[in-house]
Amino acid sequence: MGQNMSMKALPPEDRPRERLYHVGAAELSLQELVAILIGRGTREASALMLGYHLLERFEGISGLGVAGIDELKSVPGVGFVRACQIVAGFEIGKRFARFSGTKSALIRGPGDVAALFMDEMRHFDKEHFRAALLNTKNRILRVVTVSIGSLNASIVHPREILKPAISASAASIILIHNHPTGDPTPSNEDIEFTKRFARCGELIGIQLLDHIIIGAGRYQSLKESGAF
Repeated sequence: MGQNMSMKALPPEDRPRERLYHVGAAELSLQELVAILIGRGTREASALMLGYHLLERFEGISGLGVAGIDELKSVPGVGFVRACQIVAGFEIGKRFARFSGTKSALIRGPGDVAALFMDEMRHFDKEHFRAALLNTKNRILRVVTVSIGSLNASIVHPREILKPAISASAASIILIHNHPTGDPTPSNEDIEFTKRFARCGELIGIQLLDHIIIGAGRYQSLKESGAF
């Protein structure tokens, strides 16, 4: 497919969006995928041509994926809006890759938990309460979102976590929630809930390994702090 040909001049079945629909994203070239990210071209260049120039300018996907908005804007025809679309598209891909790697991830300490969840949870403006369910080798079987609370409170009952943990045959659990204020210091309610949950888990043979609170680029382990 020639990159100089305008989209309208292409047969419908050869246009990137139509090909994406009919044959799937995996069958498209990088040039076609970048063209879809860009959305539309300019009077001087089609989206396919812009995709070609971007991949050439940044020496492939690895360079394009780390390019900043100002760098992208320097390519004729890209502009601010298209540069933002490209950066956002690559960031979605990076976050999905991290998220999809969560299942079966090995947890050796609170730092591993923070590395998996910090990037996403520190941006939430409400309190999200999650539970990572682990097997006997401390690998994550499943992550459960238990509740999404108000700005400063999340109402959680131990049974809402223990039920899916039993269903997944989990050996242990790590609780994770964020503080929208950015300060990961546990509240008295956080500590009391953690102690209560640990006791409930003991009764049915599922150990609470830790409770991690995510803040603005910081986290706190209730286990390391001796809270339970």
